[in-house]
Amino acid sequence: MYKFLKPILFLFDPERVHHKVTGLLQIIYNLPFGPSLLRSLYGFEHPGLEKNLLGLHFKNPVGLAAGFDKNGAWIDALACLGFGFVEVGTVTPRPQEGNPKPRLFRLIQDRAILNRMGFNNDGVAAMVENLKKVKNKDIIIGGNIGKNKNTDNENAIHDYVICFEKLYEYVHYFVINVSSPNTPGLRELQEKEPLTAIINELVTVRDRQTVYKPILLKIAPDLTHSQLDDIIDITNHTALDGLVCTNTTLDRDKVSAEAETLGAGGISGAPVFEKSTEVLSYLRNSTTKPIIGVGGIDSAETAKEKVKAGADLLQVYTGFIYEGPDLLKKLKKALFP
Repeated sequence: MYKFLKPILFLFDPERVHHKVTGLLQIIYNLPFGPSLLRSLYGFEHPGLEKNLLGLHFKNPVGLAAGFDKNGAWIDALACLGFGFVEVGTVTPRPQEGNPKPRLFRLIQDRAILNRMGFNNDGVAAMVENLKKVKNKDIIIGGNIGKNKNTDNENAIHDYVICFEKLYEYVHYFVINVSSPNTPGLRELQEKEPLTAIINELVTVRDRQTVYKPILLKIAPDLTHSQLDDIIDITNHTALDGLVCTNTTLDRDKVSAEAETLGAGGISGAPVFEKSTEVLSYLRNSTTKPIIGVGGIDSAETAKEKVKAGADLLQVYTGFIYEGPDLLKKLKKALFP
């Protein structure tokens, strides 16, 4: 069904379409027969796909990357499409509008998306209220946390702690986002000293809780080998539980000239696949901690390559936009043991 709708949807502004389509998905889910209809159309589950990782039980290894459901508003409906886990956010302590529109663009020729959203979200309090309403108790929920744009880097640690504490009861794992290219100065927090400080502070907060929640780090695909070596050192010598590899890229080498006419922003989709997979492989060679592979997964072949490079779980976003919900079934069948 999606392949017939996509040409029409792609005629309109991507951000507007995003809200319309998710709104429609929610309407279908709210119908008496909605959940069973969605599962019958898109579901494919088998005990062989189940995975125990990070102290959590995943019904299948294919998840939705952060950025799609920024406020945790559509988790139940998305679960009916067949995701094994959904990562919500990036969320910040206070609501923020993000960067001026337009800020989301399709690069159809490249099977890519350019975005400079800027952590637009309703704030962590609103996300908590949404998470309280989630009915599906089997879906694994990740909380992707960041800092507000007007919080300087010297005080960023406090923003991460606020989100961490407020979400702790409502998500199953956390992802520290210091790798988005769309908040000025954010990627500076990937440097060894500030990043270690953030991780250690969150671990200290976690140690005071009665339930253990894994903490992962999402990294950029544009790091040098020296910077990746620092990430490896941090991963292996702190209580960090794993990595999400990777965020969007600033590299324009593998996209058409159209991207340059659209201005700043990170590129996701097919053009980031090779670079993100290389980074994943580099990290896998030096750490045994779990890695979630994300970046350019849009087919059975690309999913298998991520797994071969060392991914324990997978996340999709741009491939989901281009291929629709059928992609999830294809990936799960491809990964079926």
